[in-house]
Amino acid sequence: MDNINTNNTQQNSDNTESFAELFSQSIQNVSKEGTVVSGQIISIDRDAVLVDVGLKSEGRIPLKEFMINNELPKLEVGEYVDIYIERFEGKSGRTILSREKALREEAWSRFEDLHKQNISVEGRVIGRVKGGFAVDIGGLIAFLPGSQVDIRPVKDIAVIMNIYQPFKILKMDREQGNVVVSRRVILEESRMEARDELLSGIVEGAILEGTVKNITDYGAFLDLGAHDGLLHITDISWNKIAHPSEILHLGQRLKVMVIKYNVETKRISLGLKQLEKNPWESLSDVYKVGTRFKGTISSIADYGAFVEVAPNIEGLVYHTEISWNAKNVHPKKLLKPGDEVEVMVLEIDIEKHRIGLSMKRCKDNPWQKFSEEHPIGSVVTGVVKNIADFGVFVVLNENDPERSIDALIPAVEISWDENAGEKFGGYKKGDVVTGVVLTTDIDRERVTIGLKQLTDNHAEGAMSKLEMGSILTCTVSAIKTDGIDVELSGGAKSFIKKSELSKHRAEQKPERFAVGDRVDVMVTSSDKKTHKCTLSIKALEVDQEKRAIAEYGSTDSGASLGEILGAAFNQANNSNQSKE
Repeated sequence: MDNINTNNTQQNSDNTESFAELFSQSIQNVSKEGTVVSGQIISIDRDAVLVDVGLKSEGRIPLKEFMINNELPKLEVGEYVDIYIERFEGKSGRTILSREKALREEAWSRFEDLHKQNISVEGRVIGRVKGGFAVDIGGLIAFLPGSQVDIRPVKDIAVIMNIYQPFKILKMDREQGNVVVSRRVILEESRMEARDELLSGIVEGAILEGTVKNITDYGAFLDLGAHDGLLHITDISWNKIAHPSEILHLGQRLKVMVIKYNVETKRISLGLKQLEKNPWESLSDVYKVGTRFKGTISSIADYGAFVEVAPNIEGLVYHTEISWNAKNVHPKKLLKPGDEVEVMVLEIDIEKHRIGLSMKRCKDNPWQKFSEEHPIGSVVTGVVKNIADFGVFVVLNENDPERSIDALIPAVEISWDENAGEKFGGYKKGDVVTGVVLTTDIDRERVTIGLKQLTDNHAEGAMSKLEMGSILTCTVSAIKTDGIDVELSGGAKSFIKKSELSKHRAEQKPERFAVGDRVDVMVTSSDKKTHKCTLSIKALEVDQEKRAIAEYGSTDSGASLGEILGAAFNQANNSNQSKE
């Protein structure tokens, strides 16, 4: 009985130890799930590999999981490989193993180390995905955002597909299984190194080759390989151009010269025309001031016309130098591109690349010609062109465009009448008038003529007889607020100011006169050159008073001024009655 109990006890102890061992082994196996272990290849058949990872059962792994880049590496029985344990005791009772996941875990660890060390990885773009591209970096599929493909937009993505190239890892998330890479960072780093190398050798005068990458109104930007440079519009051609696109186009390869380099800002100014000889350097000997030659109109602007005087050389005919007669006319109405014209050099500035030309100076100056043919005092005939407040404009030599000029008839030269301006209404456009040349100013291109010089000056005859102190009778012709207009015998006219209407302030009222009244006046001044005189009723009254006092007594004798003037009036009245 004791033996039986002893045996039972020993058996129970063995069972307990066996169970504990099995439980411990089970716990150990569970802890190995999801890890990578080293396994030995036991056998290789047509589609699978049997691997022993040190557990109670071997695992069977599909042969395709051992393929690398679609190629199966050489495998041998007994060889040890890293294997990923997915779980124990699968549906078939075997341990589920994966070579593919082992490689993936290995890749994650390797790429995490490279990411920490900021080391680039090699990969290839294998296809498009939403927002970018998928990149196989050797064990992992990474995401390449569209913004990280290149420094500038890529028009043809085919040029970077399925090509092994370096990428920089930007972000890794093992839990989410996300890897983000950049191709742009690699290009920028490479470009930075190349730029530093390029700029280290930049000197003014160096010849570089670049590609036109952008065209603006003021010039073009060239890609020099690792840095950009500006080719200003003024440095594209020795000839004047309106826009860089007249000569350049995107993608064009050019050889250019470095004309300026700012070390601090890293700005490079480029020149294209500097690679050619300056055609202006030899012009000063050929196109001297006063030289005449023929050229072709190349373009027309609001301010004048450009004439091609030599290949890639243009001169400007300012709008005032196109024609002697066409004033304020747009150049496009007088010329068109392609016209052959004769021009004269007015000025030439080699440094500023400017040539001033004139078309009109190749022909006779019509004002000079007119002055020679019609001296002062000559009688000319013209056609009314325009009527202004200050006179009448007429065209002389209208039928001869080369000699046609404008002349002015000033208002004061239309008639001897002081109110000649009121007679403008008697003229209209197209009327033919004849006058006398009064002045000619060739430099200012002005001619004035007079019409009244061809008529008698009645006022001159009447005025020539007037002397200061003369007493005469005139007729009131108009009443004004500041005086009265009077007409003298012979047609001469004058004006009596309000203050000269009477010696008494109360009587200095223009309204006490009426048109047609005859009044006696005294001439207080007379200018025979201007044919004008000053008249005064006040001066006459003062003079008459002095004469009466002198002849009929003075107030000192006791007689009143009224008595003296009364006696003078009676004497004058009796004298008039005796004459009758």
